[in-house]
Amino acid sequence: MNEILCCRDLTKIYENGRPAIDNLNLNLNAGRIIGLLGPNGSGKTTLIKMICGLLVPTSGALFVDGMPVGPFTRALISYLPDQTYLNHWMRVDQIIDYFADFYADFDMRRAYDMLAGLGIDPRQKLKTLSKGNREKVQLILVMSRHARFYVLDEPIAGVDPAARDYILHTIVSNVDSGATVLLSTHLIADVEGILQEALFLQNGRIALYDSTENIRNREGKSVDELFREVYRCWGN
Repeated sequence: MNEILCCRDLTKIYENGRPAIDNLNLNLNAGRIIGLLGPNGSGKTTLIKMICGLLVPTSGALFVDGMPVGPFTRALISYLPDQTYLNHWMRVDQIIDYFADFYADFDMRRAYDMLAGLGIDPRQKLKTLSKGNREKVQLILVMSRHARFYVLDEPIAGVDPAARDYILHTIVSNVDSGATVLLSTHLIADVEGILQEALFLQNGRIALYDSTENIRNREGKSVDELFREVYRCWGN
């Protein structure tokens, strides 16, 4: 199995002097759906932004698909940030055209199929949509790319519970064979059914990294139950 991500002594220290990511060593294999789990302040978003080339490490090395993070690796990654970044005055179909022009791997038919499945009119302006539907549009754009590595920061946090199953199905069914999904979330019980591996972060370090099957067999409990138990003990 090919390696999609390699971190070697990866460290990120902000101005307060406290490391957000602390000497992290990690290897992720390609073709897996991996949950990036941890309380607020554990380093999840910092790690994601370094993977996507939006933050520069203080020290250490970071490789995506065997290459140092840079222009070539950014082309392999389809990134969903935890905040909306799209222009609210644009229509949904205009945003789709923009993405199709910008990304060579963007699949317009896939985008329109997902919009139809979620009942979103592509002629609507983004500003007229509810917050949940705006976040759905952003996820659709990310999942419409034929990427090697999908990096999703809280993809279901802003949507109603009734839509979560459909969105998770959308994620799973639109990942190309051999691609990897790294999914950060607090809603572990909702996503656990699609996760193949779980990576727990605490204070910028790996607290646990294993397959979800091994965790359930070894611990005799779900990943969500283990998460609540572990972080209740450690605190935030």
